[in-house]
Amino acid sequence: MARPEPAWVPAPRNGVAASRVVAGAGGWGDVLGFLRARFPAVAAEWPARLARGDVLGANGQPLQAGSACPPGLLLWYWRSPPPELRVPFEIELLHQDAHLLVVDKPHFLAVTPGGRHLHETVLLRLRQQLGLPSLVPLHRLDRETAGVLMLSLQPASRDAYCRLLRCHLVHKVYEAIAPWRADLALPMVCRSRLQNADGAAFMQALSLPGPPNAETLIELIARLPATPDLAHDLARDLAHDLAHYRLTPRTGRRHQLRVQLSQLGLPIVGDRIYPRLWPEPPAGSAPDYHQPLQLLARELAFVDPLSGVPRRFTSQRRLLLAVPAGQ
Repeated sequence: MARPEPAWVPAPRNGVAASRVVAGAGGWGDVLGFLRARFPAVAAEWPARLARGDVLGANGQPLQAGSACPPGLLLWYWRSPPPELRVPFEIELLHQDAHLLVVDKPHFLAVTPGGRHLHETVLLRLRQQLGLPSLVPLHRLDRETAGVLMLSLQPASRDAYCRLLRCHLVHKVYEAIAPWRADLALPMVCRSRLQNADGAAFMQALSLPGPPNAETLIELIARLPATPDLAHDLARDLAHDLAHYRLTPRTGRRHQLRVQLSQLGLPIVGDRIYPRLWPEPPAGSAPDYHQPLQLLARELAFVDPLSGVPRRFTSQRRLLLAVPAGQ
């Protein structure tokens, strides 16, 4: 059952939305005791955070370390992650009006805060740069994927755009670089049943037997010539020739394109999740920015639900291993 929405929500701080936690039964004694037990990894930080007024009650009043903590007490706080390395790529603005913001996202930049990534995300960068605290992404792009991303500026019109996505009324086109298979007849429609994995492999989605819930049209743009221009770090260790593919998903399952190409024997170049899950770089170290995932959200098209005007937004980015147009 979903948690009821609170009557009051703190304003973001430096673009970061507050997190909330509800005290359960446990005889904590006071707020400090509950927070130390609930978040043991940062137990030593709570006295200073409480002293600064960084923990609030349901109505916004700062809570003290010795404040009573009965079961059901709602507490608001702001995450305090370790310093983040800046992702050295910029977000390009494609469109902005009163309701909709469309950007061209770079590789390596997460869309929303999560895990190690808080400030170095599309959402927080844009909230701070544009002064738009109510900005919310309308859909997902993996941190490793570049390309067109839509965000909502107005809560009142947000559901109208979300409905387009829920009802599959947004035409999405992606491009990918992956191995070439001479025996694969293209174009083809790939249908799969995808489910998120549990446990240690939670980062991966699984392709399972059963009625399909994911569908993608796969087309060949070009087989890539074996030229010195393609002797890139991304391709040197591959045992296959490469090809440039156009992917048109009819559904929007998590990691859909990455799973489906991998199960066809066409893992996307630079993919560190499929078919093999590679470890994250050590905390505080940067990924190899010279080896981005070769997946690009090229285009979004739809009829605007507010104006009725057809809209089409196209990424201006290019995959590193793609042959430039006209060559």
